[in-house]
Amino acid sequence: MKKALLVYLIMLTITSVVSAGILPDTNLITNIDSRSKICLDGQWRIIIDPMNRGDRMKYYRNLKQKHKGHRLEYAFDTSDYLSVPGDWNTQRDDLFYYESSIWYRKTFDYTKKPNTRVFAYFGAANYIADAWLNRKTLGRHEGGFTPFNFEVTDKLKDKGNYLVVKVNSETKKDYIPTLDFDWFNYGGLTRSVYLLEVPGTFIQDFSLQLEKSSNKNISGWVKLNGQQKEQKITVEIPEININKTFTADANGFAKIDFSTKLQLWSPENPKLYSVKISAETDSVTDLIGFRTIETKGTKIILNGKPIFLRGICIHEEAPLRGGRVRTEDDAKILLEWAKELNCNYVRLAHYPHNEATVRLADKMGLLVWSEIPLWQKINFESEVTLANAKNQLTEMVTRDKNRACVIIWSLANETDVTEPRMNFLGQMVTLARELDSTRLVSLAMHKPDRKKYTLTTNDPLAERVDLLAQNQYIGWYGNDKPRDIEKITWVNNYNKPLIVSEFGCGARFGERGDPNTIWTEDFQEQYYKHQFAMLKNIPFLAGTSPWILQDFRSVRRHLPYIQNSWNRKGLVSDRGHRKKAFFALQKFYEEIKNEKQ
Repeated sequence: MKKALLVYLIMLTITSVVSAGILPDTNLITNIDSRSKICLDGQWRIIIDPMNRGDRMKYYRNLKQKHKGHRLEYAFDTSDYLSVPGDWNTQRDDLFYYESSIWYRKTFDYTKKPNTRVFAYFGAANYIADAWLNRKTLGRHEGGFTPFNFEVTDKLKDKGNYLVVKVNSETKKDYIPTLDFDWFNYGGLTRSVYLLEVPGTFIQDFSLQLEKSSNKNISGWVKLNGQQKEQKITVEIPEININKTFTADANGFAKIDFSTKLQLWSPENPKLYSVKISAETDSVTDLIGFRTIETKGTKIILNGKPIFLRGICIHEEAPLRGGRVRTEDDAKILLEWAKELNCNYVRLAHYPHNEATVRLADKMGLLVWSEIPLWQKINFESEVTLANAKNQLTEMVTRDKNRACVIIWSLANETDVTEPRMNFLGQMVTLARELDSTRLVSLAMHKPDRKKYTLTTNDPLAERVDLLAQNQYIGWYGNDKPRDIEKITWVNNYNKPLIVSEFGCGARFGERGDPNTIWTEDFQEQYYKHQFAMLKNIPFLAGTSPWILQDFRSVRRHLPYIQNSWNRKGLVSDRGHRKKAFFALQKFYEEIKNEKQ
């Protein structure tokens, strides 16, 4: 009874905080596609700095040789190039396994405009980025998968601007992810770089979505940045004749609240409305879908109706060519493969993917699980790591909170249960709910408790999250045979929905044999069929996301001929070939789809 009361008081406090209008603790500018922007993508001069001497030598000064006797031990003007966006690993053979620093430089001219502020915006840089413009410090960002920006208004000149960015991709104990992870550490300016032009006081951020359990009450907020904070704010949705006016307070914050009749966004009908938000000094437009997501007992409820999540995990490995996804075309291929599998849901593992991926999922009708890279072995005792995790979560939510497709904020993957971890992730759950009360919060849990052939989720955090998400690799890791999978039964102690968030096994495309021969497509296909038989007998199962859509690079995977630094659990090869298990999952999801209709 006391425990139930404590949970109720915690939730009551969180609800009141959110309704009061908690804003993300970030200066990130959102919805950049609606902004006037100058693209800085293309060829950037680079200096490779394996010993990190560039800080002491002050490469950011961009010095040039003054005379023939002037000793200068670096020179951007005669250095090589790298393409931005792009990881450095797949652009040059000698940088394939490189993990240290590279200095980037981009030169440009800029014509200043009256009453205009300018920000340098970076889609992502892995892992730590330090930036300077014309020798003046802009700032530092940590985290390889979330966007960041710095104001440069007073640092620009008409001719010969040079933006210098040092990117370091080393891994360390206190970093997120930490020293050991099962994907490739692609370093560099991996996403696009822009100059954003905005008015003196501009709409920095906004949130707009249906309240939980309501199909007509829209709530949210608008955040202004600048001197003229007390302004009238107008929200327009022309298609349904919405034109509502609100007032921003002295902090530039306006609470939004109104009711209307809508077509709800769903995988079957991914309806997006053109929304215009105007202040007296600025306006932005966005395409926003409206839907509700919640849980009731062991069901996931979308727009008031139960939904089964037919999913697949996806790494941000560019299809066909490898390397980090860097274009909308890359993202579209991956999501189209998911649709071909009869998926209505994708788990974007194990970090925030490119914004283009999420916006395409919005348009294509694919529900999204979005995750930060708290992947195993995190230093949960470090306050520095906790602050970093909170920032990465905040930046992920800030960027994607207006995307209807995103239904789950995931806080971690396969982390062992310890007291420091409970405290750390408990704070993360609270923050996720403060930032966004309209979505589900979960995490992919590590090995379930097992007694012979009975599995039970027994992670103490299960009490705090909205749904259970359990990874399991029975029949692949450990001593079980694939045929043992069908003997497994599941127990649910929490009356919450269960997603089997990972299962899978490796197979090299084209490798054939009988179903008992490991690494063959036949083994993988049979393994999946044993999993299907088990999944059908879980009465509280609400979804699955097998591991994984496409083979992806991982330096942990060394088996010659079979792996060669690739994780081969993909249903599609790194060259785009469908393995036999692809068609088995496709058929399974087709059967489920027909059963649920």
